[in-house]
Order: sequence, then structure tokens, then C-alpha cells
Amino acid sequence: MGEVVGAGLLAHVPTIMLPEHVRKELNEGQEISLVPGLHKLRKDKFETLDYDTVIVMDSHWATTVEFVVTAQDRRAGLFTSEELPRGMTRIPYDYPGDPELARAIGEEGAGVGTWMTPIDDPYLPVFYATINLWDFLGRDLADKRWISISVCQTGDSEDFLRAGRAVKAAVEKVDRKVLIIASGALSHTFWPLREIRDHEASDPKHIFTPEAYAADMERLDWMQNGDHKSIIDTMPEFLKYKPEARFAHYLMMMGALGEGDVNAPGTLYSEYENSVGTGQVHVWFDRPASGWTATPVAVA
Repeated sequence: MGEVVGAGLLAHVPTIMLPEHVRKELNEGQEISLVPGLHKLRKDKFETLDYDTVIVMDSHWATTVEFVVTAQDRRAGLFTSEELPRGMTRIPYDYPGDPELARAIGEEGAGVGTWMTPIDDPYLPVFYATINLWDFLGRDLADKRWISISVCQTGDSEDFLRAGRAVKAAVEKVDRKVLIIASGALSHTFWPLREIRDHEASDPKHIFTPEAYAADMERLDWMQNGDHKSIIDTMPEFLKYKPEARFAHYLMMMGALGEGDVNAPGTLYSEYENSVGTGQVHVWFDRPASGWTATPVAVA
């Protein structure tokens, strides 16, 4: 039976794709911790764990009436970001997909009360929440498949958990070993344009408000202690600080692991950093020897 062998909440910010000298210029002469963190994560996990497919919960991909799953045999091309082409221009990508798993996720959606549609159109756009992390963690690992799942912008926390439940059921059904990436931020409010260049350094003092910083720190502490139930239960409070994509990427990941029964502690692979007002961090969750949850969790 398939299983999730590792998972992470990972930052995909455009800054990681800039040349090192530019990153340092923006950060008072110092390297941001997100970049060496990704290099270490690749060495520790993506080059060593036994897995078939990486599933990215892509917080930059907003759909409206359903969750969409990439179902191409292969994705290849050049990526230029519509948001920040100065920093992400003509990035080459080429990786195999996993159509069987994508179709299984689509089939399992109805069973958990949601809508998940696999799409194999070769012209389906890709987004930098996937490409930036593949560039660090998947490039040159040619046998590893990558698929992405959208965030349905009309969904709420329960819908995001249901999408994760469908992923869990599909992974088990088709006997895949997968890694899950929740690609996105914590609190996510940008500084206004006329102020934004005063807040490009990674120091958390630049987070948009002290209250957003405190909310992020509370949830980061819960993650490190494996208290995912507290994060899920307090989503209404956290939504006040506008987590990226309403924290769908994290909730979808948790739905695929076992939701509030998950007790896996997180390991930091970066410091908690600012990115023009938003809270960014890499947190990795290893599968506990006894499984993600203390007791089996129903998927429906």
C-alpha cells in the first residue's frame, strides 16, 4: 500500500531565484537562509528517501469550481513569471508527471465530498510555487515524478482538508511512495509599493505587523512540537493575518497525512524570514516510525 514518506511546508519566494550577489544586496550583505536550507533539504531528503512522486500543493495556482491536478506524462518548457519576470525568466524545466496518480486523485475526490479534476492539456500553465522548488529539489533527479494540485479559491479550510483526504486515498490506492510539498508562506501581507523597498531584508522585524509575526511564531512552535491539531482548530483566528492562499497548501498537506491526529514534529530547514512583509520558512516533517497518526484515520 502506498504512503507519504515525508512532507514539508516550504517557501517558494522569488528571492531564492535571484543571483547570490543580488540576494545579498537586498539583505544587508548576508545570504538569506532559505537558499542554503533548500540545498540541505535536497541532500538530506530528496536525494536519499525512497519515493516515486512529489506532490506540490501549489498556493499560486488558483482555480474556481474545483481542484485541478496536473496529469501530463511529462512537463517541459521555459518558465517566465508574469508576476516578477525580472527575477524568474526563461527557467528551463523538464520532469515526468504521474498520470495514474493524478487520475486516482480525481476519482477519490467524490468519495470525500469535493471536486478534483485531472487535466493533461500540454498548454496548462505552470506556476513558480512549483517551478522554483523543483529547480532546487528536483532538477537532475530524472526518475522522480512531479505533479501539482491547485488551490480552489472558493474553498474553505474544510474543503482544503477534503482535498488532502482524496490525495491520501489515491496514494494508498495506486501504491505510490510520495513526498508532499506545501508550497507557500505563513502570514502574507505585502508592504505598499512606496514602502516595499524599505522592507526587502530577511529580518523578521520587517513582517507587516507585530501581530502577524506573533501568529506565525505560535504556529511555527506548534509545528515543531507536532501539534497540528491546534493549527487546524485555530484557522479562523489565523485567517485574520491573511496566510497565503488561506493556508490551503498546509491544510491540504495535513489532510493527506491524517489532519489533527498527526503528531509529527517539524524540523526547521531555514530561519523564519521576512519577504516584503510576509512570513517565510522551510519546515520538514519526517514520517514517524509508527505512522503519521497514533490511530488510523478514515479518509471519507
